[in-house]
Amino acid sequence: MDTGVQTARVDRVEPALVPVTAGLPESEASRLGAAYEFARSLYAGKKLGTGEPALEHALGLAASLAGLRLDAETRIAGMLFAAPQYLADSQDKLAADFGAEVASLVAGVAKLNRLRVLTRALAEQQSGAAHSSQAEVLRKMLLAMVEDIRVVLLRLASRTQTLRFMSRAADELRRPYAQETLDIYAPLANRLGIWQLKWELEDYAFRYLEPGLYKKIASMLDEKRVERESYIANTVAALEAELRATGIDAEVLGRPKHIYSIYTKMRGKKLDFSELYDVRALRVLVESVKDCYTALGVVHNLWTPIPKEFDDYISRPKGNDYRSLHTAVVGPDGRALEVQIRTHEMHRHAELGVAAHWRYKEAGAGRPAAKRDPFDEKIAWLRQVLAWRDDVAASANWVEQVKRTALDETVYVLTPQGRVIDLPQGSTPVDFAYHLHTDLGHRCRGAKVDGVMVPLNFKLANGQRVEIIAAKTGGPSRDWMNPALGYLQSSRARNKARQWFNTQALAETVAQGRANVGRELQREGMTGANLGHLAQQLGYAKSEELFAAAGREEIGAKQLQTALRGKEPADAAPDALLPGKSKADAKASGVLVVGMEKLLTQLAKCCRPAPPDAIAGFVTRGRGVSIHRRNCRDLQRLAQLQPERMIEAAWGQQKDGVFSVDIVVQAHDRTGLLRDISEVLSREKINVTGVNTQSKQHMAYMSFTVEISDLEQLQRTLAQVREVPGVLTASRR
Repeated sequence: MDTGVQTARVDRVEPALVPVTAGLPESEASRLGAAYEFARSLYAGKKLGTGEPALEHALGLAASLAGLRLDAETRIAGMLFAAPQYLADSQDKLAADFGAEVASLVAGVAKLNRLRVLTRALAEQQSGAAHSSQAEVLRKMLLAMVEDIRVVLLRLASRTQTLRFMSRAADELRRPYAQETLDIYAPLANRLGIWQLKWELEDYAFRYLEPGLYKKIASMLDEKRVERESYIANTVAALEAELRATGIDAEVLGRPKHIYSIYTKMRGKKLDFSELYDVRALRVLVESVKDCYTALGVVHNLWTPIPKEFDDYISRPKGNDYRSLHTAVVGPDGRALEVQIRTHEMHRHAELGVAAHWRYKEAGAGRPAAKRDPFDEKIAWLRQVLAWRDDVAASANWVEQVKRTALDETVYVLTPQGRVIDLPQGSTPVDFAYHLHTDLGHRCRGAKVDGVMVPLNFKLANGQRVEIIAAKTGGPSRDWMNPALGYLQSSRARNKARQWFNTQALAETVAQGRANVGRELQREGMTGANLGHLAQQLGYAKSEELFAAAGREEIGAKQLQTALRGKEPADAAPDALLPGKSKADAKASGVLVVGMEKLLTQLAKCCRPAPPDAIAGFVTRGRGVSIHRRNCRDLQRLAQLQPERMIEAAWGQQKDGVFSVDIVVQAHDRTGLLRDISEVLSREKINVTGVNTQSKQHMAYMSFTVEISDLEQLQRTLAQVREVPGVLTASRR
């Protein structure tokens, strides 16, 4: 008796399940029957928001999945798509009755359905670049939010069934669904290579959005439809006969032309309907590439080719790896006829989603295909997985492959206004703030995710809504630059924060340098000095650069004092020594730096090195390498502050060179003292380029900048100066 009841029940539902169970073994078909009975009971009297009965939608959805030859779990999930709406604890219930895999797929569909508010809002926006960009981000978000690509296929099949039902709905209900379909779902189907759904989605959407144009093109196609169908049948028979006579085993089919594709071609190429060569079209399927070209010869021998309408995508595949021969000919009765010739393998490749056909179609005519990015590579992998289903449909391997194929390189989050933002995986609210605006990133002090306060190093997840709490003024925290704390993931945000700190550091350095220079000006009693001239004297283009160098302590107090005192007038006494023009090379061309010649070097004015002084270099900002004596106090201070900028240096071979040095003399002040010292310098043929003298309490303090050829000449000269009456000390500074 139980068996009879069961048989009667199966017989009653069998007509509805025939298209749903196509291609499945009996055991899996029975599972679908059980799912149908469950859905029929659960959906009884229930209607969707569109007005479509829930059970009708479930059967249409499952039938579309069967047409895509998807596995039993996917079809069962399609039958139970609405269970979360009508069943408490649906996840546990479905897992217990139909398995965890089915429950996970149904939960994934419910998760995607929650994005309807975003896709609906996009459909209501004006078209344009911003609209297209946001649509693209939303398409990526749909893919990224699922762990199993079959969830996306379920969503596409569901939308197809919705549009089928919409033929009975009012226009005001149709339009938002149609626009949403063209923006989001048809391009997704295109990317995944689900051509069956893509064409149906596009034609339905076009029909609802542009009913006048749709009817016009449809009427053109329907005009003498019987005659056209007869024409195609006759051409198919004629071509098959010619191919058999040539010994080619071929399948010749009439190729349907979809209304939306006709519209896009007419619009894109600005063609009239009469100018389209592919309204009447044939497709020839053969076994080998050789047969493709042989068949092409048969076609061209049978009918006259139309010039410039032949494309060889076998020897020269499109950038998307699409392969086929396309030709247009003048068929019987002088009517244009398009013929596509390809192998069965190429056909499966093109029809089942392996070829990246979307690169060509979505790039637009005349525009090269976009370069591959990580997202594109992921899509290509998804499409391969879909194509392999024919080979491993009975294997659990395919299921495992698709479950692991998630787009995890990017996270998609929402602004409070509902705009989708794509960020690197692992991004935080601080990354989000910097993506919106640099200043908002600087002022970010807190964040809410889905209305809940979170720490600023919180890792964002797909679909979360983020709100930034910002101060009126301020800048980033130093902690953000510590990778271990995890505040910044994106390189863009890190660079913006780093630029802020660099700007602040420069401002502080300039302020410190300005204070240092001001202090020396005050000490020398020269607060009114021309700062621009002082900067140029020290080798800087403008005063701000001088302040920055002083703030970094690349210029010390002695260098500033030397520059300032060098501007003072020499002793005006009759016996004054008039300074001459310098012959020394300030750029130190005779210095070798780490074994390299012709490197920009300058002899430091603070210590004025000369051969054979032990020397070392310091890499300055913008003025090359500054050469100091190794015992120079300024150099020692710089080495402590910035040791990484120290560099080895040595004297090179320089003939007839002269070097500037400073000597200081302390003596009892008297008349003729400067004259006597100048006579000593003159006898030694030493060129004096700078003089500074001061008298305090009967003591004379003199400094001379002189040019010498070597240190031996300097030592001899200093010894003779010490012999001058009244001189107490004479030494090199």
